[in-house]
Amino acid sequence: MKIALALRELHRAEKTLVRDLLKVSDRHHAEPEIHHVTRDLARWSRDHVRALAEAGRPYGLDLGAEVAERSGPLAPVRAAVSELLSTRPEPGVLLLADLRRLHRACAGVSLDWELLAQGAQAIKDDDLLALASRCHPHALRQLKWTDAMLKQLSPQVLAG
Repeated sequence: MKIALALRELHRAEKTLVRDLLKVSDRHHAEPEIHHVTRDLARWSRDHVRALAEAGRPYGLDLGAEVAERSGPLAPVRAAVSELLSTRPEPGVLLLADLRRLHRACAGVSLDWELLAQGAQAIKDDDLLALASRCHPHALRQLKWTDAMLKQLSPQVLAG
């Protein structure tokens, strides 16, 4: 069944989003709102990864349920560089670039949840539809946050 493909792709996208959010958190450690909110958003996606791993079992999928708590071995280096560069003008441009990448990733994840919900309806899998109905609003909130941050920060960064 092709629903397994959708589950596998969404699982991959959510895992990637966790890592990307954590990298942005580390890279912009000097920006408290960015640092803390991206960690909260990563927690949602981490929960989605676990739920997708469980949902994949009936479809013969063995998806990993865990995602690293850190963005990798360079996390401390990213945080240190963030502190050192916090007074320079470039971090604003880098933050916009990171937020643009996150926004695109969040849009993809949101779309994948929508596709999974449509597929779940088509095959009449109520559990999978309930999962999509529970997780997709988180994906939409992640997308709305990146959009709001881009709108809030871009005028001062680009005009400054």
